[in-house]
Amino acid sequence: MSTERTADELSISNHPDLIALRERYERAFDTPQAWASEGLILIAGLYAAISPWVIGFNAGSRALAVSDLVVGLAVAILTLCAAASNLHLHGLTWVAPLMGVWLIVTPWFVHGTDITTGLIISNVVVGACIVVLGSAMTGVSMRGPRAA
Repeated sequence: MSTERTADELSISNHPDLIALRERYERAFDTPQAWASEGLILIAGLYAAISPWVIGFNAGSRALAVSDLVVGLAVAILTLCAAASNLHLHGLTWVAPLMGVWLIVTPWFVHGTDITTGLIISNVVVGACIVVLGSAMTGVSMRGPRAA
């Protein structure tokens, strides 16, 4: 009797617990609420990235414009990657609310920024949206494995 196993049989990706975990995440993220939060946070991240040009930040706000561009693109990329992967990146969704908090406080922390009312309102509103929606995504990802 041979006890040798093939590489496919020994692969962790075929483990029944991992397969069940993937199925639970798929069910948790295959709801209208999850789709809405992912879509809205993607839009919020893209808005944050282009807001310096939409709002018309002045020349004294270049450092803040770069910060908004980088953070907005990071939120959008994180959202796209989390939406595209069924298991691998959902553990990183907790980063999105932190990026939202950063957007809220950057007008006062980035040195050499000429603060205007439009700049503050834009950053605070989009940052708050990212905090709320990112928290919703994090809640779905934390609840996902236990939902079934």
